[in-house]
Amino acid sequence: VQLVESGGGLVQPGGSLRLSCATSGFTFSSYVMSWYRQAPGKEREWVARITTGGGSTTYADSVKGRFTISRDNTKNTVYLQMNNLKPEDTAVYFCKGPTYGGWGQGTQVTVSS
Repeated sequence: VQLVESGGGLVQPGGSLRLSCATSGFTFSSYVMSWYRQAPGKEREWVARITTGGGSTTYADSVKGRFTISRDNTKNTVYLQMNNLKPEDTAVYFCKGPTYGGWGQGTQVTVSS
């Protein structure tokens, strides 16, 4: 299993970023996909989840209404559109597929003026 996150960067409060996670090594369309994040000095926390076909999504309360998870099963890729970013969204963001698959390297998101 390989998970390669990208799209992070430095953005001002109120700004937007779109994260991508390209995957390989498993049948992408058969797995629920999730995004997690880990802020400095804190434990990793779940952010969002999308079902296999993309028809159902759920979000942590802290990002609901601002973040949107989506997937493209033809590209084996999951996305996280992040709008109205806040300083507290600063973290390393990871995608997650099968439990046995481990974690990728993550992508750093920094929200600061």
